[in-house]
Amino acid sequence: MPDNAQQFASDNYSGICPEAWQAMAEANQGHQRAYGDDDWTARAADHFRSLFETDCDVFFAFNGTAANSLALASLCQSYHSVICSETAHVETDECGAPEFFSNGSKLLTARSEQGKLTPASIREIALKRKDIHFPKPRVVTLTQATEVGTVYRPEEIQAISQTCDELSLNLHMDGARFSNACAFLGCTPAELTWKAGVDVLCFGGTKNGMAVGEAILFFNRELAEDFDYRCKQAGQLASKMRYLSAPWVGILQDDAWLHYANHANHCAKLLAKLVQDVPGVSLMFPVEANGVFLQMSEPAIAALTTRGWRFYTFIGAGGARFMCSWDTEEARVRQLAADIRQVMKT
Repeated sequence: MPDNAQQFASDNYSGICPEAWQAMAEANQGHQRAYGDDDWTARAADHFRSLFETDCDVFFAFNGTAANSLALASLCQSYHSVICSETAHVETDECGAPEFFSNGSKLLTARSEQGKLTPASIREIALKRKDIHFPKPRVVTLTQATEVGTVYRPEEIQAISQTCDELSLNLHMDGARFSNACAFLGCTPAELTWKAGVDVLCFGGTKNGMAVGEAILFFNRELAEDFDYRCKQAGQLASKMRYLSAPWVGILQDDAWLHYANHANHCAKLLAKLVQDVPGVSLMFPVEANGVFLQMSEPAIAALTTRGWRFYTFIGAGGARFMCSWDTEEARVRQLAADIRQVMKT
């Protein structure tokens, strides 16, 4: 199998979509002011305000780890804590960055149901202890779509937001695959964020056709105080900011972000459908975004790897995660499904 063949390990494997690439090329004409004081950055911010139907504060970071960590740090003091799912990316895959950038705010993991937090699980952690020896809960962070590919409905977010209000907690959303959640539900971005009670969203661009770049949107603008200084101190203020912001203009202006999310979701649904009748293969979680989690035999997983397929197996014995991307080809999905069917016969 060629080294550059389409794979299913991560949507980060994909390249840059044409709209983002074209915007980068257009931004490369002539000179622009540095450090975000350029036309492209202003245009991108205005596109976000239009898309989300509100006058939010918009910032840009190089990657999701920085976006999430700096956003959470802005919501916490060092003696506070952040409630997250036990499978949340901030807990399992960010190398302690949220704690580092907040100067010590502790992550507290709560039980989840199919990857999703519930009001009950949040209360269980938030009310566990109230003494001064325990880090005071201050933030809840949701992953949308979750690390197991499930999606929070607006009513679920609203219920969590109400719980946060009762407990004086801020609500942050890690939206690395926020586009896929919007595509699955057919909801507007506003309905899945500030209208449901989200204070801050980290909107992922990298997994949806951009080379690099995440947007941090503060719907509660009071929480954004001095966030620009926080970005600078963390090495996230791009001197040539237009190359972070221009791709956003490219994918937002004609809804390419939603088109590509729909395509990735469709490919995931197709893969699940093609293997649903394979003996010994079962879905571990509902296919609601662009990820398919399959329970298979260990020999079959080894055989797929030998055939050159790349996918993740971090979810327990016999578990395999297959991620579809903005550019996934249906023929490639069918080839993978055929190989899964073959290796499960051996």
